Order: sequence, then C-alpha cells, then structure tokens
Amino acid sequence: MLKRMISSQMALALFALPLLAAGDKKETERLENCGIVIKEVMDIPDDIPQDLIDKAECIVVFPSVLKAAFVIGGSYGRGAMTCRTGEHFTGPWSAPTMMALEGGSFGLQLGGQATDFVLLVMNPRGARAILSSKVKLGADASVAAGPKGRTANASTDVTMRAEVLSYSRARGLFAGLSLEGSTVRPDNDANERIYGKKVEAESIVFKGAVAVPPAAQKMIAYLNQKSPKNTSDPESLK
Repeated sequence: MLKRMISSQMALALFALPLLAAGDKKETERLENCGIVIKEVMDIPDDIPQDLIDKAECIVVFPSVLKAAFVIGGSYGRGAMTCRTGEHFTGPWSAPTMMALEGGSFGLQLGGQATDFVLLVMNPRGARAILSSKVKLGADASVAAGPKGRTANASTDVTMRAEVLSYSRARGLFAGLSLEGSTVRPDNDANERIYGKKVEAESIVFKGAVAVPPAAQKMIAYLNQKSPKNTSDPESLK
C-alpha cells in the first residue's frame, strides 16, 4: 500500500514538472515582451513625453492584450509592473511584479487586434493601492488617457489629477486610451513561478525581496538609463 502511494506521488510530481516548466517559460517570455514594448514605445519621441516618464512612480506594461471572447466588451491581459525604489520612489527601478488586467468595457481599439498597454502610475497613493490589491481604474484609482508628443504639457489639469495615465498601441498606432472600468491586480501565482517562491508584490517592489530576474534585466537597465531620476520629488534633484 505504501509503495503504491509513493509511486502515485512520484507520478504526479513527474506529471507536474512539464506544466511548471511551461508556466515558467510563459512568464519569462511575458517579461521579455514587456521590455520590448517599453523600449519600442519610449524610443519614439512623439509617443510618451519624457517629462511624464520622469515624473512617474511606476510603470505597468501589458503586451498583446486580447479581447476576451467570453466577456462582452471585456479584455484580458498579463504583464508586469516596476517602480522606483525607496521610501519616496527616488531610487533605481525595482524588480518587476507580474500583473493582471481584467474586465472593463474599453474593448480594443481595432477590432480583434492585440493591443499593447502602458500605464504610468503618477503618485505614491496610486502605486501602493495597485501593489496591495485589485484596483478598479476610475473608481479606486483615477485614470486618464495620457497625452502624447514632444510638446505635451505634463502639468495640464488631466495629468495633475490622474493617478494613472494610460496609453495603447495597436497595428503600429499609438494613442492615449482610458482604461476606466477595468481592474489591475498583482498576479501572485505568476510571481511564484518567476521567483520560485511565494512573494507579495509589495515585498518585491518596496522591500527588495528578490533580485531582478534575467528576463527583466534589459528592461530595468533600460529604464534606469532612460529615466534615472524621479523629477516629481524635489528630494531626487538634490
């Protein structure tokens, strides 16, 4: 009886290994895609204004969000979020926490075309809310379509009030798009697959509980080069 139980447990473990490996590969590819999207979007001068990037506390990226066929008007995506480290968000960019984007009636810009989303989190309250629990954009955290272009004014009423500025890209077209009504939350299962242990999003970002995984090193290095200082906090300029 004992031998049969041990054999069954070993069989289940062997069966689970390929599933875990597939999950790890999927999360690794997702992180790599997040880095590609960030670099492509930020390397174009007429997309997200540098002034806004430098004032952002965190950046969230959802590559290739697809419209969910089983939810009318809804969408579903998985991505990653990184924040500036330190008590006042003035340090280098953190290791990423995996994130989920769900629901909402925004659909997609162009029919069934996959859409990339980039969210700038503009103040500490918005950052901590998103990292701690599921947040409904427009209700739990204010959201607005982000302005674009070199001449966009980062001090307009919209950008001053919004906790989150959202952008989208589909078929090469880039625009500000409000994600009001959708929810953003940490994907703790994906974090466990990436980091090999249970770790909360807040611990990843605020406590430095894990190192930047290889799949995200290019993305974090690029952000530290592109926007090394948080210009929204006077302390960062001293």
